Amino acid sequence: MVKKQSVSSRPVKPIRVSAESIWSRPLTKRQKTVLDGVAKSQARGDDAHIDYSDIPALSAKQLAQFKRAPKKLVAVRLDADVFEWIRQFGAGYSTRINNVLRVVMLQQR
Repeated sequence: MVKKQSVSSRPVKPIRVSAESIWSRPLTKRQKTVLDGVAKSQARGDDAHIDYSDIPALSAKQLAQFKRAPKKLVAVRLDADVFEWIRQFGAGYSTRINNVLRVVMLQQR
């Protein structure tokens, strides 16, 4: 015996919307008003309405972990094929070289 579905539990036809149609749709007046209010509040630097009381202060040890390690400027000679391979991944290839060397260094420990 198959259970009969009630009217209130009938499946709804799914709505298909592409991301492109969402981003290209113009804002409503209400959305524009809200965004204008937020922008003006940020421009004034008005953050008095934010309650920070439930956020604990960071310790000196926690703050220290956000400091970057000091960098040394060095010149490195690489084979041309190695250099082209690392550059194919885009900008920031010197940081990428540093990350690769760090992985190898940590594996050696």
